[in-house]
Amino acid sequence: MISFDEACLRLADLAEPLDPETVGLEDADGRVLAQDILAACDSPAHAVSAMDGYAIRDSDLKAGRTVWPICGEIYAGDAPPGELPAAVCARIFTGAPLPAGFDRVVPQELVRTTVEGVTLDPDQLSSSHIRQAGSDFRAHQVLLRRGRVMDPGALLLAAAADRPQVSVSRRPRVAIISSGDELVAPGTALDRPGRVPDSVSYGVASLARRWGAGVVRRRRAPDDLAILRRTVSEEQASADLIVMTGGASVGERDFARAAFEQLELIVDKVAMKPGKPVWIGRSRGRLVVGLPGNPTAAMVTARLFLAPLLAALAGRSPSEAWAWRDVPAGGPFAPTGEREVFVRASMDVAGAHPCDNQDSSAQAVMGEWTLLARRDPASPGLPTGAPVRILAL
Repeated sequence: MISFDEACLRLADLAEPLDPETVGLEDADGRVLAQDILAACDSPAHAVSAMDGYAIRDSDLKAGRTVWPICGEIYAGDAPPGELPAAVCARIFTGAPLPAGFDRVVPQELVRTTVEGVTLDPDQLSSSHIRQAGSDFRAHQVLLRRGRVMDPGALLLAAAADRPQVSVSRRPRVAIISSGDELVAPGTALDRPGRVPDSVSYGVASLARRWGAGVVRRRRAPDDLAILRRTVSEEQASADLIVMTGGASVGERDFARAAFEQLELIVDKVAMKPGKPVWIGRSRGRLVVGLPGNPTAAMVTARLFLAPLLAALAGRSPSEAWAWRDVPAGGPFAPTGEREVFVRASMDVAGAHPCDNQDSSAQAVMGEWTLLARRDPASPGLPTGAPVRILAL
């Protein structure tokens, strides 16, 4: 049995980003860039107006002109106008391209219109109210670096760069195999004595998607070694990572490990509560995570070990899944025993509060649990207001 920190060290470099693929911007949301994004063109492509107003030449202003005849209108989306006659202005709107040789926009609230054209007071003028060509970014400029998560801002910038497609790390394919004769589909357990709904696979599947998984397949298998081996073999043909829930102990029907051929264990039992039986390894080139069968223990270990592996496969740093921080304890925390404890907790304005039920098989606690609080082994009780280290789900 190893410590939690040792387990994290062993997993830090276990998974590498999957091969990149090119996708449209609609499918890039939340993905990780596999290549830099360069601008395809200048932005703006031409000098444009930053205001609704009138475009003039500064040379006319310096020459003392006070009246400008209006020579046409220019809207955003219009092609850049060619040369206009001397000593005129053009009605122009925000985002519209400036005529050649024009270098100032006078906001409409600073002018007066007459039958002769536009008049203005030069003393009221300050900025030129023009966005120069390339003032935002230049063609071929690197706008987003490899490794950037395509969040809302990154998606906006990629579109602004006129890049309809981007290269991103492929989303990992995950197979979740729930083993246990007692497990049945939700909605079918009520009239079947001794059976319980398969709840863990739904929680683990949701967590997997949140941490970068693409296709997530859920399957149930009985406590039958031959069937389990066949199920595992079928999923190894396409899955990048296989999650086994249940069968992690040493009972006569705990076949989770035996279902894998050539299993290389990287982590085998961790000195933690809950989740001690967790195991992680490789089999036939696929990553395997073995989670305890108890619902809370399964979700705790999935958050602590499955999440960083999926983040790494999807192109992110596994450290993003271990972003611990200190906050005040919003209520007292109980003393700990010989193992490190990961307390199910929630957060309010006062700080982190431990959930009432810390049993590894509890499920009602999922309605209030939003974070894990990390407590060292053999620690005394923690009073309200003391710092406690937490990790958001």
